[in-house]
Amino acid sequence: MTDSTPPPPAPVPTGLWATVDALWAWLDADQPIDGREGLLLRMLKLSEEVGEAAQAVIGATGQNPRKGTSHTWEDVEAALCDVVITALVALRTLTPDARGVFGRHLARVAERSLGTTAP
Repeated sequence: MTDSTPPPPAPVPTGLWATVDALWAWLDADQPIDGREGLLLRMLKLSEEVGEAAQAVIGATGQNPRKGTSHTWEDVEAALCDVVITALVALRTLTPDARGVFGRHLARVAERSLGTTAP
């Protein structure tokens, strides 16, 4: 008699960049289309998530008369989080130094906009 109990799930990584790396690895391991086309499709996923955020805002404000108020502001928050996660995974797809690239860019934006460096 064999034990049919599934193994416990892998622990969820802690920390932003460890989680981004884990999500990137998970997606990369099961990518049906790879190469340049796979890269482009990963970038297009970001547009899909931005569209979902826009749909949530329209739904939260009731701007579609056919649907009325179909979303909450919590839905908008979740959609914006999906945009950020998808963007970070897309950046990780482009470079293994996503953390460094993002950190340097954030520092430039902070300097330009705030006259200071980001923490």
